[in-house]
Amino acid sequence: MDDDLWSAVGDPIRRRMLDLLLIEGGGTATSLSERLPVTRQAVTKHLVVLDRIGLVHSTTAGREKQFRVDEAQLARAVAQFTEVGAAWGSRLRRIKRIAETIQRDQDANDDIRKKQ
Repeated sequence: MDDDLWSAVGDPIRRRMLDLLLIEGGGTATSLSERLPVTRQAVTKHLVVLDRIGLVHSTTAGREKQFRVDEAQLARAVAQFTEVGAAWGSRLRRIKRIAETIQRDQDANDDIRKKQ
């Protein structure tokens, strides 16, 4: 598992930034800051994190950088999240079965006690 990836997308502002970049096909720190509840400087710091893990890439457009989502890297991230989700789903189903067995045993014991 890529801890940097999980850390980067664990932040709700960065997830919203990725959404905006995908919806709009790209954007600048300025355009993103106009749509988010954070300053342009904060947006820039978030973009550095996303760029470092490869989820976004930038090109210079005049005085600003234009950021776009790297769709191949995003697809790899989605595959990783899906894999982890499936593993946790399996674990949670096992825990549920154990809890149900414990509950059935307790209910059976309660029934025995009531009959005595």
